[in-house]
Amino acid sequence: MTGGSWDDAYQRDTAPWDIGRPQPAIVRIADAGDLQEPVLDSGCGTGEHALLAASMGFEVTGVDIAQSAIERARAKARARGLLVDFLVGDVLDLRHVDRLQGTFRTAIDTGCFHTFANADRPVYAASLAEVIEPGGVLHLLCFSEHTPGTDGPRRVTQAEIRQAFSRDWIVDRIEEDGFGVNTHWTGGQPNAWLARIIRR
Repeated sequence: MTGGSWDDAYQRDTAPWDIGRPQPAIVRIADAGDLQEPVLDSGCGTGEHALLAASMGFEVTGVDIAQSAIERARAKARARGLLVDFLVGDVLDLRHVDRLQGTFRTAIDTGCFHTFANADRPVYAASLAEVIEPGGVLHLLCFSEHTPGTDGPRRVTQAEIRQAFSRDWIVDRIEEDGFGVNTHWTGGQPNAWLARIIRR
């Protein structure tokens, strides 16, 4: 999808992945103390994971290609009295996102990776590697091949995750999990992979 297509989904308020709260898997990660600042929320959408990290006192930046999603994220931050730097930009080229500065210790990706075509997956991994410090951690939550039906994003296998992040990264672990969706989702309950991936 193009930036405009993503904008359309948010403007129509029909994005099934936008559940109005953080994904439970990311809440567990935060509660376990596995977030370190500064934090990057890659493909942040309307910002729930960035806002979760900010509510814990972390320095956070969220990036998304959809202007409408970023505007909603900024409005949420104002309403909740939280400070997050929400930026419009292409996560396939993070180094050139306007106003994105420095490097990050933690990255969160909930539902971004599984939208990419095969050719873009290593491009995305390399883009993240440019802005994540050595030893930094990427927490990746994506639809797994065990999700029933064919609606929604492409399903991803563990092997595909390992292949995409075979350069510049160490895949520490991949665990079965779930992906929360809202009432606009018409398929079966999505199964997910939750991966913890370390920057070399």
